[in-house]
Amino acid sequence: MDIFPISLKLQQQHCLIVGGGHIALRKANLLAKAGAVIDIIAPAIEEQLLQLVKTTGGEYFAESFAEKILNTPYRLVIAATNDAHVNKAVFEQCEARNLLVNSVDDIPHCRFMVPAIIDRSPLIISVASNGASPVLSRQLRTQIETIVPHGMGKLAEFSGHWRKQVKEKIPNPDERRIFWENLYASPLKEQVFNDNLEVANGLIQQALTEWTAPKGEVYLVGAGPGDPELLTLKALRLMQQADVVIYDRLVSAPILELCRRDATKIYVGKARSNHSVPQDGINALLVEYAQKGKRVCRLKGGDPFIFGRGGEEIQELVEANVTFQVVPGITAASGCSAYAGIPLTHRDYAQSVRFLTGHLKEGSPELPWNELVYENQTLVLYMGLVGLERICEQLIAHGQRADMPVALISKGTTPDQKVVVGTLADIATKVSEHHIVAPTLTIIGEVVNLREQLKWQ
Repeated sequence: MDIFPISLKLQQQHCLIVGGGHIALRKANLLAKAGAVIDIIAPAIEEQLLQLVKTTGGEYFAESFAEKILNTPYRLVIAATNDAHVNKAVFEQCEARNLLVNSVDDIPHCRFMVPAIIDRSPLIISVASNGASPVLSRQLRTQIETIVPHGMGKLAEFSGHWRKQVKEKIPNPDERRIFWENLYASPLKEQVFNDNLEVANGLIQQALTEWTAPKGEVYLVGAGPGDPELLTLKALRLMQQADVVIYDRLVSAPILELCRRDATKIYVGKARSNHSVPQDGINALLVEYAQKGKRVCRLKGGDPFIFGRGGEEIQELVEANVTFQVVPGITAASGCSAYAGIPLTHRDYAQSVRFLTGHLKEGSPELPWNELVYENQTLVLYMGLVGLERICEQLIAHGQRADMPVALISKGTTPDQKVVVGTLADIATKVSEHHIVAPTLTIIGEVVNLREQLKWQ
């Protein structure tokens, strides 16, 4: 994050704009909406801007910028001229005084930027691009305008009136947040939008009277193979309401960023022979936090029920009488093969597909080899990188063709995706040659040959 977004209270605060033209007018209108007292310094000024300055109780100084003007204790300064030298001088003088300063469309001479704004006062939404693309920010603002009801401002104001009473009734901040979330998902919201405040007041009073501390719950959520856009809507919703997020090594950083920012995040990643938290410990964490009344998101790469130990974790929750939900995710076999341009089934090449794990509980890839050597079948191996050489040897020893195509997909669906294609005879040697690292999915079968024709990533 290159900039830190903040909201400034400017009611009755003195602000200075350097410039008297239409750009200055645009910025002055925004400051006036926030209740600021606006001073202008410029050799000339538009009449509309002059009237606005008077309305806010500010002054107009009919002169060029000089540093003495900054002896007034301004909260912030905006340079709104088309003269780069003036903007630079304003910036340097403000920096010397630790004054917040913005130079319009002059990013190197800005200490703060003015975002695109969606005004649903008292609810304010801002969109900023750190000056990289103001047009994009404005386009996003337009899109957000269409999906945020104008009544949201009324709802924010209504909530503010009840905030003190709710805090007194529900002192625990986590429980209080859940109360408001439940309330905003109830009919109360529409009553406020429609100005039926008597009904709305009755609903919130009833909710407070009937309030009891919530019971904990666990969400077993599949995060998919890595691309955050492959998350399901339900997964995203539960991730953003969880109090605690317990996540694996295969959960990508962009996906973790989508979780609630103030949630407690606990890493329990596993790598071969290196478990930061053993499975029994993970199970205990889920039960412990749920029994404390927390909403716990167990976030797992791929799908929790496909080599994700989801079944083991749920058994523990059932025994502890903990409520839970399971949210399927796009499994690595589906996501990685699609992003690599390799269909797992094809009418001409594969009428069946088998999902296998490359290392079992004992850490050895002992598989039903005879069952794996069939015509028109695709094999998909999870966690098979370490045992790849032995897997290839055993398949060949049990009758599979040495020239059977094999694809390795490393970090599939992410910007770091790498695909290496070979055969059972040579694919193991290509791992080090191409610097293939985990997580890697292995696909074995004739369908691999379709990659050259179908690849799109």
